[in-house]
Amino acid sequence: MIELRQILDARSRLSKEAIKQTPCLESEALSERCGVQLFLKYETLQRTGSFKPRGALNRILTLGKEERARGVIAASAGNHAQGVAFAAGSVGVEARIVMPESTPLVKVTRTQQLGATVELQGQNLDEALARARELEEQEGLTFVHPFDDEAVIAGQGTVGLEILEQVPDLDAIVTPIGGGGLISGIATAVKAQRPEVGVFGVQSEAAPAMKKSYDAGEWRSSEVAPTIAEGITLKRPGELTYPIIQRLVDGIELVSETEIEAAVYELLETGKSLTEGAGAAGYCAIRNGRFPDLEGKKVVVVLCGANIDLNILERIIERSLLKQHRLVRLGITVKDRPGGLAGMLAVVAEQEANVLHIHHNRVFTETAFWQVDVELILEVKNRPHIEALLAALRKAGYSRIEELGVPLVPSPHLDR
Repeated sequence: MIELRQILDARSRLSKEAIKQTPCLESEALSERCGVQLFLKYETLQRTGSFKPRGALNRILTLGKEERARGVIAASAGNHAQGVAFAAGSVGVEARIVMPESTPLVKVTRTQQLGATVELQGQNLDEALARARELEEQEGLTFVHPFDDEAVIAGQGTVGLEILEQVPDLDAIVTPIGGGGLISGIATAVKAQRPEVGVFGVQSEAAPAMKKSYDAGEWRSSEVAPTIAEGITLKRPGELTYPIIQRLVDGIELVSETEIEAAVYELLETGKSLTEGAGAAGYCAIRNGRFPDLEGKKVVVVLCGANIDLNILERIIERSLLKQHRLVRLGITVKDRPGGLAGMLAVVAEQEANVLHIHHNRVFTETAFWQVDVELILEVKNRPHIEALLAALRKAGYSRIEELGVPLVPSPHLDR
């Protein structure tokens, strides 16, 4: 079982290298929304955009000369990969990384840019781990585990040391859980010094293995579904991390894909903080009342990673704007004659709606020969603005005005 001494040693070791002490700042805007005094621990500002270099570098710094000469290998959904690549490169060690095939391109590319050789293998982290273990045996490489290693856990535990110094009167810490290295290190560091401080974990409903094991009091495997929080997907808890979590962590809760998506958007728009899906899981749980006993208390949420694919981020923003009624998609039938389209767009302009996309359909439609279907995607202000626009179009005499792609259930996170 890992001890506080190992985390303190890791801090001393890492302080001589390029690891940052990341800020931990109060967010008044998000505190109001969550009903707690909320502090955000910005591991998103760590080297490579996540907490992972702490553990990876601590592990590599413990290697002997012969081990360093042979090189290291790791398996990761992205952030550990970059952590190992950065850590290995900083001490002149060759690194090979096996990544699941579903890993976002931004993480694959960045890992390669940091100097590692990347192999894509498997549908999830477990399958990537199996391949990395094969290469470890075949080529005599040193395996740097993403979470199930005492030196890695100790390195991640330095986050907990920093939090205690930055918010000394805190009541609780909430952090995402994948394999459990981060929360195991934080819990060990915190509980050894401040046992009254609560430590809570969060997983995605798509990958609840640690939650199931924690509740059952024994190791439990779980199937993994596709998730926006790919960085915390795992079928089975770690051999080292699970006992630590079972002994020291005060609770684990699950959050849904829809909730994570909304949390990423809210952290960006209101919190001015970029996170990936996994990185937003802790905030997501607080935002959705998963830990009601923390209401009104001083809570630190760890934002553990910011390496989100920009294509995914774009979709999150657009879907969130739709739920906020700041985008609208309309289908309108107009007369197919010179000036017909311009007349309809003049009504749109008078209502101060901005055209983002327009599609003119004469053929794939059942309208009359002298009519044409037009589909518009418009930037608008809110729901009343949409209603005013629809009323103006009806007043102008357009026979078919259809609102397309309206959310079935308005998002409570985005309407407040």
